Amino acid sequence: MAQKNTTQISEFLLHGFSSQPEVQRVLFLLFLSIYLLSLFGNMTIILLIRCDMQLRQTPMYFFLSCLAVADMGFATTIIPKTLRNVLSHKKTITYSGCLTQIFFYIYFGNVESYMLSSMAFDRYVAICHPMYYSSLMSHKRCLHMATMSWTIPTIHSLLYTILMARLEFCNPGEIHHFICDINPVLEVTCSDTRVINLIVMTEGLVDILGPFVLIIISYAFIFYSIMKIPSAIGKRKAFSTCGSHISVVVLFYGGISWVYFKPHAKNPGLQDTVATVMYTMVIPMLNPFIYTLRNSEMKAALRRVMRQHFH
Repeated sequence: MAQKNTTQISEFLLHGFSSQPEVQRVLFLLFLSIYLLSLFGNMTIILLIRCDMQLRQTPMYFFLSCLAVADMGFATTIIPKTLRNVLSHKKTITYSGCLTQIFFYIYFGNVESYMLSSMAFDRYVAICHPMYYSSLMSHKRCLHMATMSWTIPTIHSLLYTILMARLEFCNPGEIHHFICDINPVLEVTCSDTRVINLIVMTEGLVDILGPFVLIIISYAFIFYSIMKIPSAIGKRKAFSTCGSHISVVVLFYGGISWVYFKPHAKNPGLQDTVATVMYTMVIPMLNPFIYTLRNSEMKAALRRVMRQHFH
């Protein structure tokens, strides 16, 4: 058995993409384009909601602006470091940088999950209890829901970051992934991981599945209410108010399911790398375009804002 050096290491080596120069250049341009589109799309969503009075006063779009902030944070946590490493001969991340990435990776991912849950509850109230919508989704309640969505993930992320910081790592610290995620980092530790694995399988599972279960329950009531609408036009209108959100939920939790809920391999393969790219980079880029292209209110607001500023 190889001797394990548990001296505190200063950096990790990241493996995840091809080392061929031609492939690296293509990946750099691809990831840079994704990042710029993500920033542009989500910033457009935020400014559009901020500039349009009708959207700004609607709870759904208040949560959407929070989701856009989380998407930008999520992409910024992952892509800039990935861009640097794609073109670097030695693909490394410092020990402190790895812990920082773990914290914000978990944090923004959880914020997005809680925001999607809040948006599902908003749709539930709007469709199932329209007469009480104004009182149930008051500005004060929306602020409370948003505050919880930003606060609870802080505790969750801090817990895992502290636990990871207490571990000792073997030299060389080669992580078979392009980011610092919990499972790949745990593969290079020389410490006992039973406690953190137990927390991942209990608290972590509840934290991921909790918001998703709330979304499923909300849409179960929503679909039941929609099916009771007598007219086909009324049903289509009700479904259209949920279409964009459902698309985002499917993409987001589909990525999570592939990355975290399939049997865990010691060295992630190409499919795992592609799934992580989709989950951490592509989805934050697609979300604003889904809401803009599939949502008639967003398109109408965009036209109003453009008329105000360019005519």
